[in-house]
Amino acid sequence: MREKILNAIRKNEIETYLITETVTEGAELYFIRKELDMRRMKKETSAEVVVYRDFEEDGKKMRGASTVHIFPEMTQEETDKVIAEAYYAASFVKNPFFELASGKKEEKVFAESRLLKKSAEEIADAFVSALYAADVKEDAFINTSEFFVNKYQVAICNSEGVDVSYEKMKVNGEFVVQCLAPQDVEQYQDFSYADFDTEALTAQAKEALDMVRARARATEAPEKGSYTVIISGKEMRDLMELYTMRAMTNMIYPGYSNYKKGTKVQGEKVSGEKLNLTLKATTPYSEEGIPMKDMVLVQDGELQAIYGGVRFSRYMGVEPTGTYEAVKVDNGTVSFADMKKQPYLHVVSFSGFSMDSFSGYFGGEIRLAYLYDGEKVTPVTGGSINGNLLELQKNMVFSTDRYKNDRYDGPMAVRFENVAVAGK
Repeated sequence: MREKILNAIRKNEIETYLITETVTEGAELYFIRKELDMRRMKKETSAEVVVYRDFEEDGKKMRGASTVHIFPEMTQEETDKVIAEAYYAASFVKNPFFELASGKKEEKVFAESRLLKKSAEEIADAFVSALYAADVKEDAFINTSEFFVNKYQVAICNSEGVDVSYEKMKVNGEFVVQCLAPQDVEQYQDFSYADFDTEALTAQAKEALDMVRARARATEAPEKGSYTVIISGKEMRDLMELYTMRAMTNMIYPGYSNYKKGTKVQGEKVSGEKLNLTLKATTPYSEEGIPMKDMVLVQDGELQAIYGGVRFSRYMGVEPTGTYEAVKVDNGTVSFADMKKQPYLHVVSFSGFSMDSFSGYFGGEIRLAYLYDGEKVTPVTGGSINGNLLELQKNMVFSTDRYKNDRYDGPMAVRFENVAVAGK
């Protein structure tokens, strides 16, 4: 398919381009209760092509860009036409000029993962067993589940000599847990792993079943007021977006963020833990063919670097690093058990959690939370929390207990003081 695209590029006299070819092979499994309802294999191929067009406007050099997708079933004529249309469209995009990433042909790289040592069928069967290992009681059970095991073969080349490729695997899916009494309640869960983390899935399923039992008993919202709030699990990654998003060159260059190297991201006076955050490379190369490596972003609350893709990094005069999906947080001073010795509201399930990296506001409607009043723990549902991380970040306390998925490796929970809760 690459040769077909390059033929079209040559025919249209296009000098600057970026091609990303992706082959996805995988297995999909669908269960109703513990019975396999459907299993299917798939193989998909596609290519994303970015064509660039240089021109001048008011004496300034511009570089427009347009992106199209090419598929194997397309003929050479169809490919020629699509590429030509993209090149024409690029003339209307008035971006200041920037240089693409440069490089050379490299040997294929295999992402570090135990998944690559097993077949898709072996991986799927192992994760199915891991999920249903927790489904051992009658009062709460896994209603349905879906598993997706995918191997990605990615090849990236551009007009500046970049010619790299890599292979990686990923497991993701979803399941619904249900409890019939004292009220019929269902709760949705999803999961995603870049390694053979079957034990983590079993732990998640056990927790989900405990949570749906608690949700079936929960009938009231907490009293409105100000609470010590604990947030845990997958929402931890969402909270970290305040820092990861604000440190990106495409946020800093247009003025959406005032971060710069040396910024004390939590302010001058921090009474809680100072943040230590590392960006984790989940692929050997970025989508623009830049070699990826782990990067320390925040150390002891101070920003160590800014990062981003080629275009905005060039505008700012910094080395492009590529963009990152995963973070590691090296914090934690209090065990989760000790974190819960004082009264708290621990929200374990939201109807929809949001984190606004511009304003710092976070929150969502409470689907399930545990309220500890100093004497007993009561499951509650309803109401919502509304906090601002820019105000609360000075006294964050993280758990020593850890949580990990494909996008986050860090403390399982964080505790905030004086968070507004809307309730009864």
